Amino acid sequence: MPCNGNATISDSLLVQIVDAALLMAASKSGPWLACKPGCYQCCVGVFSINQLDAERLRAGMVELAFRDPARASSVRQRADASVVRLTVAFPGDPLTGMLGESGEDCERFETFANDELCPALDPATGTCDLYSSRPMTCRIFGPPVRSQDGLGVCELCYHGATAEEIAACEMVPDPDDLESGLVDESERRTGMSGKTIVAFALLR
Repeated sequence: MPCNGNATISDSLLVQIVDAALLMAASKSGPWLACKPGCYQCCVGVFSINQLDAERLRAGMVELAFRDPARASSVRQRADASVVRLTVAFPGDPLTGMLGESGEDCERFETFANDELCPALDPATGTCDLYSSRPMTCRIFGPPVRSQDGLGVCELCYHGATAEEIAACEMVPDPDDLESGLVDESERRTGMSGKTIVAFALLR
């Protein structure tokens, strides 16, 4: 089987694992998890994605263009407009869309485009046009997820829950770190390494 076929299968497995972890966390969380269609606070402001995320998004665009060309065209138009707005102050290389890795670039990215809507978001419905192909950051947002800063949750969720109750709902999205190896494969396959953002990924 060709390398690209193996990568597709492996990414599908990663998505299944992460989505299953989300369902389990949602089941434990009940009404504390406020996420629902039309709630898109997490779609406001740019965030970094890896090359595996970028490949998945582009594959999603191909599928969307086949299934609903008009909707795919709208996503591309939003992505193009977003890139135009973001290029001037982009903390990296605006020609490739790759984020810079210097301390200065990372510091600039902290406050960069925090009001920019994700181009995959349909502003009329408040839903994602590329939901099944969304990046891992989107897939794990909402439930309690552990990071170097501790256990973080969406500020709209878990109102009234104690710290112990929140901890009991913790989501462990990728316990075997399958993603790291898949990102390495993606970077070798595409010849692109490092992080980018959704708008640039969609226009490659």
